[in-house]
Amino acid sequence: MRFLLAAVVLLAGPACAPGDEWAVGVPDGKAASGPPGPFGAYVGYGSEGVRRISELDGWLGPATPRVGHAYQPGDTWSRIAGPGDLAHWAQWRRARSDRLFVLNVPMLERTEAHLPDGEVREQLHRGADGAYDGHFRRLARRLVSLGLRDTVLVVGWEMNGITYTHRCGPDPTAWKAYWVRIVRAMRSVDGQRFRFEFTPNRGRDAVPWTACYPGDRYVDVLGMDAYDQPHGMSFKEQVREPYGLQAHVRFARAHRKPFAYPEWGLYRNGDNPAYVRGMLGWFARQRPLYQTISDYCPHGVWRCSENPKSSGVYRRLMARPFG
Repeated sequence: MRFLLAAVVLLAGPACAPGDEWAVGVPDGKAASGPPGPFGAYVGYGSEGVRRISELDGWLGPATPRVGHAYQPGDTWSRIAGPGDLAHWAQWRRARSDRLFVLNVPMLERTEAHLPDGEVREQLHRGADGAYDGHFRRLARRLVSLGLRDTVLVVGWEMNGITYTHRCGPDPTAWKAYWVRIVRAMRSVDGQRFRFEFTPNRGRDAVPWTACYPGDRYVDVLGMDAYDQPHGMSFKEQVREPYGLQAHVRFARAHRKPFAYPEWGLYRNGDNPAYVRGMLGWFARQRPLYQTISDYCPHGVWRCSENPKSSGVYRRLMARPFG
């Protein structure tokens, strides 16, 4: 999904019957054991994003967002590897030892330029041959120097789709080889403790995401971006579809990897509180490493006035203390 921003207001929604809240969307129908673990939201870049995380904390009450999520710019190599707004997030991360910082990193410049497959294939081969190693070492050194040495890096996200230049479809073999080069380059920097997250779109999309998986040695976390789409698809179908939520968790567990959801939210089915309830129930049941909702319209629940019913469900289910 594209990472855009929008402003909004929040409203409360109708309550669910006690005991039903965490059962929705769980394949065996059993209620989950409690609230859905470490969470945050994508709410913007730099100081603005840090400020909004604090405001989200105030809105939720007892539940505390402990995950910050940001993106490196993807237009030029100098900005992909450059400082960006990382200093603000470094300050936020240092303030509490239990916080987690998640950073999406494009694999190629002109990230959303919709380049033709032939050019993408050529760029992937250049990357696999080491042409861009220096950019990723530079970014790694920057992160370490700021104290963000334990960042979760979501590299080349949604590679199974067609939105981004760093898509896998034109040449999965070259894509995987390039991923390995990036991980090796960034791991070579002294002091780093990065975790590298492989994050496809939910479902098959343009290519099966399993065809792009670069191997256990070079992946630390199995992510998934999971929006409420396509139109008319129920949450239960999103769980059970090929390459869907259930397949993702099974794949992660088979490979002994933690899993996460760096992007999720409403989309093609409008203000859909059943989807929000289903996702939060799924998180509570499956216990991901973290989850961060994309909180801008049309996806969000805090900063999007288009989704008042979903907002009410999210606030009620998330606003509970947990460890």
